[in-house]
Parts: sequence; C-alpha cells; structure tokens
Amino acid sequence: MNRKHLFIAAALAVMAFAPQAQAQPAQGDDTPTLEFVCELHVKLGQTYTVGQTAHGARVVIPITGGTFEGPNMKGTVLEGGADYQLVDQAKGRNEIEAIYSIKTDDGVFIHIRNCGLIVTGKDADGKPSFYFRCAPKFEAPSDSKYDWLNNSLFLCKPGGFNPDGISLRVWRVL
Repeated sequence: MNRKHLFIAAALAVMAFAPQAQAQPAQGDDTPTLEFVCELHVKLGQTYTVGQTAHGARVVIPITGGTFEGPNMKGTVLEGGADYQLVDQAKGRNEIEAIYSIKTDDGVFIHIRNCGLIVTGKDADGKPSFYFRCAPKFEAPSDSKYDWLNNSLFLCKPGGFNPDGISLRVWRVL
C-alpha cells in the first residue's frame, strides 16, 4: 500500500470511529459583523493604459498620497503605490489590485494589498447597477500595536469620489 492509500485508509478509520456531527440549527445568530477600522482618502495620479495583455486590458492608476483616520489609527497614505486594474469593457467588469503603504501618525509603516471588483451593468429591472467592493490585506510589524491588522479579514467600499482621488471605508470582519 503506497503512502497516499495509507493516508486515505487512516483518515477513513478515524472518521468511522468519530462521533457523527449532526446538522444543528445555530444557537443564536452567528452571522459575522463588521467593525469600522478607518477611512482612507487616497490621492490618485494620471491613469495610463498598458494596453491589451495576455491577461486583459491593463490600466494603472498611480497612488500619490493621502490620509487615513479611524478610531484606533490615523496617518498618511504614502506616494509610490498604484491601483492595477484588468478591464473587461464588454462585461463591465474591472478586477482591482491596489498595492500601497501607509504610515501611522506614530511612525509605523503598514503595507496594503487591496483586491476587489468593480462591476457595472443593469439589474433585473433594467436599471443601472454599480458594485465596488474590495478585501484589503494588511501587513503590519508583528512587534507593533498594529499587529491585530495581520490577524483579521477586512472589507472596504468607496465612501466617495473627488477630482483628485477616492475615499475608501474599511471594516474588520468579526
């Protein structure tokens, strides 16, 4: 018997003797909730198009600065990042991957990779629809008071647009 078959046989044996889990209704509401983290006011530079690539039409939007503030953190958005989008105009769909860094007002640098979707089109009633959601992933120093950012999932959506950028509201999934 090879290793793969041995592993499968062992797993089946453990399952045979384990107590059977019964589907039970949840005790109380276990729906995840959201906790507001911060609002970023991101300044954007001049958009440019790479063109049609093997992955789709690539658009790049430079991040040139900004600020952020929330109940437990505030500071600046650093220049040098960008929002890299793959655009499918026929489907009204943009895949977003924004990569940038922030600096807290107490001097801590935090890296962010924010992936998401923008989808435009028509709803079931034929009315225009707009969906824009992202899931930022934070990388904060483990020895800082911001280490908690490394250990949670986050969601964000736009809080508004202005001539020089965008506002993004971020929540922690609890």
